[in-house]
Amino acid sequence: MDFITQLFNGLQLGSIYALVALGYTMVYGIARLINFAHGDIIMVGGYTIYLVIQNLLIAMGVPLWLSFIPAVLACTILGVTVERIAYRPLRNSTPVSLLITTIGVSLFLQNLFVKLFTSSARPLPAIFPQVSLNFGGIHLSLATIITILVTIILTYIINFFVNNTKRGKAMVAVSEDYGASELVGIDVNSVMTMTFAIGSALAGVGSVLYVASYPQIQPFMGSMLGIKAFTAAVLGGIGNIPGAVIGGLILGLIEVLTRAYLSSSYADAIVFMVLIVVLLVAPNGLFGKLEKEKV
Repeated sequence: MDFITQLFNGLQLGSIYALVALGYTMVYGIARLINFAHGDIIMVGGYTIYLVIQNLLIAMGVPLWLSFIPAVLACTILGVTVERIAYRPLRNSTPVSLLITTIGVSLFLQNLFVKLFTSSARPLPAIFPQVSLNFGGIHLSLATIITILVTIILTYIINFFVNNTKRGKAMVAVSEDYGASELVGIDVNSVMTMTFAIGSALAGVGSVLYVASYPQIQPFMGSMLGIKAFTAAVLGGIGNIPGAVIGGLILGLIEVLTRAYLSSSYADAIVFMVLIVVLLVAPNGLFGKLEKEKV
């Protein structure tokens, strides 16, 4: 029973990685941009949750999980603003210039929040009711069940949107050929903005699920979370939506099982070792496709 419980804990952590990895893989798939500031958008979502809970929800006596609404709004607005101000002017620049810009945005957000809130960690109350559900002797927290279900539902919605709606197909067209999409009348700027909005909204949801499992925030909380989610996206095949989710789940399972049965000090090392092995065997990830570039 303990092993099955650890499996669900791994799925819970992996679901968080999966949501964040979806943001990475969507932005890369459409804009060919690795947004290293994505993890810090989650950090901003965490502080939004903290401020809303401390200054509004507790006083009103309403459920704390409603903090997901301002968190998603704040992350979406921030993501769209960053794309408009920092990334769009450099869209035709070299990939290295864009990469350095994303790192600069990340450092700016981290230091801004250190200045505003200091570097000390701040505790959060329980987002979801502290109840445990029993399934055949397996005790699962409500947060675990909600995290897994939300990830499954959002993955289905995103996949359906991309493959079955006009706006989603425009995103696919832009990802396939930026120049040809402009020629056939697709508003590439609006597609890019929509992509960042969706990815940042997913980061907002991810921030709620993350602080529900790990109830404290600090300005650097998005760094390792972002790196691991990016690892999950690469593991599954960056640019592939189902691959990002499966990569996140695999990463979460590996990390939790390593902490439970080996040592917590080995967890991060083994996670990144698995990535190295996968890239050596399948450089495009588990579900990525080989792309040929004309020179």
